[in-house]
Amino acid sequence: MKRFICLVLLALLVFPLSACHGNRESKAFVIPENFDTSRNYEISFWAKNDTNLTQVGIYKQAIADFQELYPNITVKLKLYTDYGRIYQDVLTNISTNTPPNVCITYPDHIATYLTGKDTVVALDELMVDEKYGLGGSEVLFDSAEKDEIIPQFLNECEFNGYYYALPYMRSTEACYVNKTYVEQLGFTLPEVLTWDFVFEVSEAAMAKDEDGNFKINGQKILIPFMYKSTDNMMIQMINQKGGEYSSVFGEINIFNDTTKDILKQISVHSKSRAFNTYKMNGYPANYLNAGQCIFAVDSTAGATWMGSDAPLLDIPEETLVQFETVVYPIPQYDPENISMISQGPSMCIFNSEDTQEVLASWLFMQFMITNEVQIAYAQTEGYVPVTSKAQESAEYQDYLSRSGEDDDFYYDIKLDATKLLLENVDKTFVTPVFNGSVSLRDASGHLIETVNKAVKNNITVNDEYIESVFEDTKSLYRLDQINSSSEKLTFGELPTGSWILIVLLALCWLLMLIYVGFNKIKKKS
Repeated sequence: MKRFICLVLLALLVFPLSACHGNRESKAFVIPENFDTSRNYEISFWAKNDTNLTQVGIYKQAIADFQELYPNITVKLKLYTDYGRIYQDVLTNISTNTPPNVCITYPDHIATYLTGKDTVVALDELMVDEKYGLGGSEVLFDSAEKDEIIPQFLNECEFNGYYYALPYMRSTEACYVNKTYVEQLGFTLPEVLTWDFVFEVSEAAMAKDEDGNFKINGQKILIPFMYKSTDNMMIQMINQKGGEYSSVFGEINIFNDTTKDILKQISVHSKSRAFNTYKMNGYPANYLNAGQCIFAVDSTAGATWMGSDAPLLDIPEETLVQFETVVYPIPQYDPENISMISQGPSMCIFNSEDTQEVLASWLFMQFMITNEVQIAYAQTEGYVPVTSKAQESAEYQDYLSRSGEDDDFYYDIKLDATKLLLENVDKTFVTPVFNGSVSLRDASGHLIETVNKAVKNNITVNDEYIESVFEDTKSLYRLDQINSSSEKLTFGELPTGSWILIVLLALCWLLMLIYVGFNKIKKKS
């Protein structure tokens, strides 16, 4: 009897586990045994650049180099200046079954793309394929292997148990500081910037002379503290405070007391006009370079616009002010525990009935993380290559070592911003990805922008007002609908395999109880 029950239990447990494993494999892309080089393929590649012609040249050179290796694959490049436009165009084309083959995008966007069945290719099997995977034997170029992709960057591309993207470039946010003005105000920059320090200096800078000019710059205009991306600002402030933002199941948790406290703090400095945002006033770099800003927060990828000697200055030369620029991580609540967001574009592949076309797209996407492409693109701005293979190469290390040799290719602020991320990768974080996480990100910035406008209209920002902003924001971004429609696993929605496992486990317990009862009856007899 004991042997019989053990065998039954073993069979019941192995069956559902095997079924679950098989179910996972069935979602992955089925790789052709060989790449058919007798056919010609045309694949579309949608990419973004910051109106930087050097980046455009790198894309075109990468395509030319790839097509030289694979003359039967033609890559058609379509350029955008905004990730949001790529996102909207992809959604439109998904509805007509004409998405691009390869797309530079963000994981938040991919989560929305995946609401369509098998829209985006799961890359798990492709990455480890012996022939055509990362570092595969049949790949015609020096492909990075999976363990050469920086783990934190690769992990950002995994959700729902699958890898749906490869990282392309990574950046974080930095605070670009006019050190000259800080010291003229009588302050000494600390080792780590804190929110309290930045706001204190910003308030001190608001002093004016008898003619109504700001004493620190002698001008009529000064916004001491400017932030470009208020979504990132809110997300990072919440994270640093240990507050709730969202869960991996798509639960919206941002509307809480932690967020209220942050908004109240921001409102105080918005009211004094010591703080303002990109959406309200314009690009922080322009104010910084004109001596009208002291702390400008922007992406490390925007470093080439920052500072008196920036190679991509966007203001008239006569308005330029000379000052010493230093680069810091974003302000912190706890300087002992630095926390900053990891951001930057990734690449995904859209599915096709033609598996050979998907394989051609995969080969091109792999090529975009080779050393040649990664290093060339990273050198244009404050981006960081996504592979240790590129980061540790002699060419890249030489590039990093030559900071300040000129104000163009080796611009010191650009290289300082790059090193900031390289030295703090383990202190970065990402937010949960789900269908609706794009809306939540937009809503987080909207909260700051709304409060910022409110104080300028003499509205009192208290608990009651913030509660009304919470409700309006939920409605505007349909966040109340995300909670009710997100893909959370409830018992009524469990996959069939999971239901089978629950039933069989219950049956196992029933058999064990029968066996125990049988033994008791036997002993009594």
